[in-house]
Amino acid sequence: MRLHVVNPNTTASMTAKIAAAARAIARPDTVIDAREPAMGPISIEGFYDEAFAVPGMLGCIREADRDGADAHVIACFDDTGLDAARAAAKAPVIGIGEAGFHVASLIAARFAVVTTLSVSIVPIEHNLRKYGLAERCARVRAAEVPVLALEERNADGIGKISTEIAAAIRDDRAEAIVLGCAGMADLAAELAAAHGLPVVDGVAAAVTLAEGLVRLGLSTSRLGPYAPPRAKTYSGPFAPFQP
Repeated sequence: MRLHVVNPNTTASMTAKIAAAARAIARPDTVIDAREPAMGPISIEGFYDEAFAVPGMLGCIREADRDGADAHVIACFDDTGLDAARAAAKAPVIGIGEAGFHVASLIAARFAVVTTLSVSIVPIEHNLRKYGLAERCARVRAAEVPVLALEERNADGIGKISTEIAAAIRDDRAEAIVLGCAGMADLAAELAAAHGLPVVDGVAAAVTLAEGLVRLGLSTSRLGPYAPPRAKTYSGPFAPFQP
């Protein structure tokens, strides 16, 4: 099985971290193909960054489809461009945010999300409502740790994330935690042991679900909004992305 994992930002070191997390959980016969676009922001923190990340990410998905990907994982917790990717891709597409929410809902009545910055709270809340899981989420919390600061894996950043998890357990009655950034992928086991509850990493959840879809022989339905885009002209720098 060939699984394409795309980091929608352009930071190669984050792609490497994401790829390591994906390979750690993937089945032995799964080949992880991790990529990042050449165009877009170095990190995705809120609605503005998302808009500029989508074209490059879709380009990666198109290339991976041509290379024979059996499924795609979008490794940004905001599920950047997920709907567009499902319409464009030949193979099924899983977002790490949606995967993390669904996995948490299977193991806890109430879960909380701990993300990076406050600017990401509303986009995550929007997605929870869209996926029908808002009532299962006690709260979305921000540790106020910038995305790229997670590259350093310093004690201060981990401490802030840990503090928000403790508050979610104490104040929100959370029974599980979903880590709200792909850059936190290497922290899940450590934080679960420290706090005594399940901590879900969206990268691991998405890889596992993507493998499951492939094994079940299931792909994206083409009968509704995920029908392939109609052929038309795209102008300017978007010309390469026309269907």
